[in-house]
Amino acid sequence: MLRAIPGVGDAILLKLVQSFGTPDSVLGAASAALEEVGCRPQLIEAIQRGPDAAEFRQIDQELTQLERRQVAVLTYLDPDYPAPLRTIPDPPPLLYLQGTLRETDRHAVAIVGTRKVSAAGRELAEELARDLAAMGFTIVSGLARGVDAAAHRGAIAGKGRTLAVMGCGLDRTYPTEHRQLRQAIAHQGAVLSELPLGAAPHSYHFPRRNRLISGLALGVVVTEAAIESGSLITARLAGEQGREVFAVPGFVKADNSRGPNSLIRDGARLVESARDVVDELRPQLDAAFRRRLDERVEARPESHLQLGTQETLVYDALNAMPQSVDEVIRRTGLAAFHVTPILLSLELKNCIRQLPGLQYVRLSSGTR
Repeated sequence: MLRAIPGVGDAILLKLVQSFGTPDSVLGAASAALEEVGCRPQLIEAIQRGPDAAEFRQIDQELTQLERRQVAVLTYLDPDYPAPLRTIPDPPPLLYLQGTLRETDRHAVAIVGTRKVSAAGRELAEELARDLAAMGFTIVSGLARGVDAAAHRGAIAGKGRTLAVMGCGLDRTYPTEHRQLRQAIAHQGAVLSELPLGAAPHSYHFPRRNRLISGLALGVVVTEAAIESGSLITARLAGEQGREVFAVPGFVKADNSRGPNSLIRDGARLVESARDVVDELRPQLDAAFRRRLDERVEARPESHLQLGTQETLVYDALNAMPQSVDEVIRRTGLAAFHVTPILLSLELKNCIRQLPGLQYVRLSSGTR
């Protein structure tokens, strides 16, 4: 009801409920008390007058729409409000939600990057998300094309939880082609927004959205991103919020590598596999989660995978950057008629993956 009062924006609303404890206490506060927390006379008068009849009708209409679309609303004062968001400088006073939030979602890693992702970058984002989700981490991203979508899909493939933070109201899906992915995320996690129903995906909403992506996570991984990109805004916000910043290195001449390479130069942790993320975050994890993490890593069948001598040679010749069959032949010294069936064998063992154009990348989950 406070939000319906003219002049009460998110920042003022948050300040009022933090100062007075409850919305009812704000509405019943004396003028002197409201003035003491910085309210101007016109705002004090509006608060004490309360919403008018038209504003009450608008509230009723919104509640009807929320119920029809099965959208829940969490306030900053609710016990189910995500605890990590309480620690950022400007938490949203209201959070719109489809799906479910769990207490275990505090063990979260955000994975972000460019919308124009390369085949190798998409593969790596999916792999990182899949491996981290399988270890019990919740994957946070923004439902955008490219890296975000790959991160959500990887988490779903890893049978873990994933949260999508949107830059529009939850009555919209942006981009529209991600409707099915959004449904899967809501089923296996939650779709969130601080924006009310009806809010369009305007460009100015996304920098604000990014602070929630970083705020929900212990750390942010930037895969492929240009220097001037929303992903680097997310990384900067993560640093300001006291979160860890990770970056996947890339070829120095590639535009999509300039962002993460610049983060590494400035002190971000270099990431080649999920293990790099886990090692850095381990001190922040509670003892019970660390024990479960160790049990899951030891139980993974691929960790006991045995490769033959020539398979090992081909596997070691590959990395996260796509390589052609000719390059593998050159690096291993093996004949072509040996390399081709070995590549197929490694692919069947989920050690490597073939990309378009007969390019191959190594999967870190295929450790021997």
